Amino acid sequence: MFKYAAMVGVLMLVMAAGPVQAFFSFFSGGYQYISAEELNKRLLAGDEMVLLDICPADEFAEGHIPGSIETNAYPTQNEAERARLNKGLTALQAGSEDIIIICPGGGGGARRTVDYYESRGIDKKRMLILEDGLRKWPYEKVPRS
Repeated sequence: MFKYAAMVGVLMLVMAAGPVQAFFSFFSGGYQYISAEELNKRLLAGDEMVLLDICPADEFAEGHIPGSIETNAYPTQNEAERARLNKGLTALQAGSEDIIIICPGGGGGARRTVDYYESRGIDKKRMLILEDGLRKWPYEKVPRS
């Protein structure tokens, strides 16, 4: 009897995975996130992507993910900060690879960056926000050289 109940429980969890994912997607405001673990796997595999770091200059200088493009646009709340996102905008618009948005905490600044790029014609599906931001990145960081 216990085995049967356990199998039914597992089956219910599997069937609920789709609605649960939809539930969390709804509350994420339609933004896509990538975990540090998944991003690190993609980096090690050599996947093509753009790493766009919006952290302030001092935080970028302390350490950033190798290969990141420095914009210092955080917190992207005013025109001057958003203008810093125009660095390489034409190439981003023409490209098709994923754009990983890296901000200090993976929150508002990153979401505003996604919104800004979407308003400039970049497909929102290409943009992923680093979950919990750079402050929680447990892998290699390099200082600005």
